[in-house]
Amino acid sequence: MEEKKKKPLGFNIIKDDPTDGHGGFGGGALSLSNVSPVIIDVEAGEATIDIGAMHARSVVEKGIKFLPSKEQVPNGKPYWLVWVTIDHKPAGPYYAGVTACEMTVDREIRRGYKSLPEHVNRMDKSIKRHIIVDHMDNASKKTLADFLKNHNEIFWNNSSEELKAGLTVNG
Repeated sequence: MEEKKKKPLGFNIIKDDPTDGHGGFGGGALSLSNVSPVIIDVEAGEATIDIGAMHARSVVEKGIKFLPSKEQVPNGKPYWLVWVTIDHKPAGPYYAGVTACEMTVDREIRRGYKSLPEHVNRMDKSIKRHIIVDHMDNASKKTLADFLKNHNEIFWNNSSEELKAGLTVNG
C-alpha cells in the first residue's frame, strides 16, 4: 500500500483576512492582492504588467538562468522590475508603494542577472508603502511615470508628492 505524503505547508497569497481578527494561524500575514509587478524594457521604453513576475515567471524571466554577478552577463539587455502597491485613502485609490529592481537578460546565451534578495526585499518595501525609484535611469523613470499615469490617472493624481517627484525627469 502506498503511503500518502504529507503536503508541505506552502506560501499562501491571502486575499482577505481569513482570521477575521482572531489573530490565529496566518495572523499578521501581508496581503499581496494589491501588488502588481511592472516590467520595464529599458531599450524599448515600454512598460507592461506581468503577473508571472510574482513567482519569477514573467515573460522576460522564463527560460533564463540567473547568475549572481552582472559581469557574468556582459551583453545582458536591461530591464526594471517595479513592484507597485495600490491602496485607498479618503481621496480614493493611489499608488502607495513603488520600488524598482534591476535585471538583465541575454536571450542568446539564456543567462541573466538579478539579485533575488533585492527583488524580495523591494517587494516587501513596496507592500510597506515605500517609494524607491531614485536609482533608475531617467528614460525608465519617464516610462514608468507615463505608464502609471496612463494606467489610471486617478491613482496617479492621488499619489504622494514623493512618488511624483521621484519620477520627474528634469532636462
